[in-house]
Amino acid sequence: QVQLVESGGGLVQAGGSLRLSCAASGRTFSTSAVGWFRQAPGKEREFVAAINWSGSSTYYADSVKGRFTISRDNAKNTLYLEMNSLKPEDTAVYYCAASAASSYSGTYQYTQSFRYTSWGPGAQVTVSS
Repeated sequence: QVQLVESGGGLVQAGGSLRLSCAASGRTFSTSAVGWFRQAPGKEREFVAAINWSGSSTYYADSVKGRFTISRDNAKNTLYLEMNSLKPEDTAVYYCAASAASSYSGTYQYTQSFRYTSWGPGAQVTVSS
């Protein structure tokens, strides 16, 4: 199983940028599809972005498309989320997660949290207006 730890969260003004990192340990990270989810206070956890094992395919929630970029460096066992043009509604705890599969055949499968078997403890992102 993969162990995950997020970093890079913080407080930023609307319109600003942040870069989240997720350091992974374990042999299976480079062969796993991985993703980012977030949970705002009083709301359910929601899908943000995902990437297949090689980094050749990426997937985004409509709410972040064009503003966020997911990437991975398998040599460093690290997942990234570059967040630009941040909005107050992006405020949430952000979680990285690793799937048991290397990829899925359809976009919708990447958005389903139950497919991810390893989760980090989360990183707080707060966007002030």
